[in-house]
Amino acid sequence: MGPKITVDSATLMNKGLEAIEARWLFDQPLDNIKVVIHPQSVVHSLVEYVDGSVLAQLGLPDMRLPIAFALAYPERLASERPALPVTSMGPLTFREPDLERFPALNLAYQAGRAGGTCPAVLNGANEVAVAAFLREALSFTGIAQCVAAVLERHQAGAADSVAAVLEADRWAREAARAWLAARAA
Repeated sequence: MGPKITVDSATLMNKGLEAIEARWLFDQPLDNIKVVIHPQSVVHSLVEYVDGSVLAQLGLPDMRLPIAFALAYPERLASERPALPVTSMGPLTFREPDLERFPALNLAYQAGRAGGTCPAVLNGANEVAVAAFLREALSFTGIAQCVAAVLERHQAGAADSVAAVLEADRWAREAARAWLAARAA
């Protein structure tokens, strides 16, 4: 993982963006998609079926296997990766995220529920805020504050074209830079 993904993992923004992606990939309401914290990073996804059964995709804490699966689906690619050591990996734990401690996740759900251009604005503002954090121009908690401020100013529109999404992203980045400049002044 690079610095940006590491920060997004720490804020849980990555999980919020993944929830929005899953909403569209599986044609499910966003509120049907739950994020859980799993410190061991072995369970990459859980799917609950209408009968209550749950299927899990488990693997080593390495995204190469899930990415290879997604790229080759429905086929499976042979892998040189070591097998998951199920007999020695210890207990697997899960807990619900604290949305006060991880406000970026809550912002992602809000943007996902609002729809339209809001998810593009969420992402664009987050990109600028994380870059500012990485160059030490913004505190860690300032990331979510910046994204929230930009989302609050945004007049949501339809994401009915690539041009509309790109314009929302451009606007969000500009608004985030303006928010950062106002704080620095």
